[in-house]
Amino acid sequence: MSNITICGTVITGEGNGKKYIQLPWVKQQIENMLGFSPYYGTLNLQLTVEYAEKRKRLAQSKAIMINPAEGYCVGHLFRSNIGNLECAVILPQFEGYPENILEIVASVNLRETLKLKDGDAVTVTVLG
Repeated sequence: MSNITICGTVITGEGNGKKYIQLPWVKQQIENMLGFSPYYGTLNLQLTVEYAEKRKRLAQSKAIMINPAEGYCVGHLFRSNIGNLECAVILPQFEGYPENILEIVASVNLRETLKLKDGDAVTVTVLG
């Protein structure tokens, strides 16, 4: 897979990403596989139809897998960057998850670090 650029608009999520990242087994797997300790939360981007199509193609690519504890879903991780900031796209694998939403995890609070607010445009480069 070559690099994929996905653009989206910052939105406020439902807090599920934060709950997921706070699970000790998720945090540990991200640390082991990506080499950083994740901030407890995700940055949510709403995608246009064009970028939702790119997200669908990404979902079919080879991913780093978060192996779930019983009762939880698998998460697919993709090494990414926002500018020079290392991060990862995380795609929860459960029925009905919106295809026009992209969640991003990093070692820092992306909203604060990048001074983002709802409605701001963000470009993510998923590394191939």
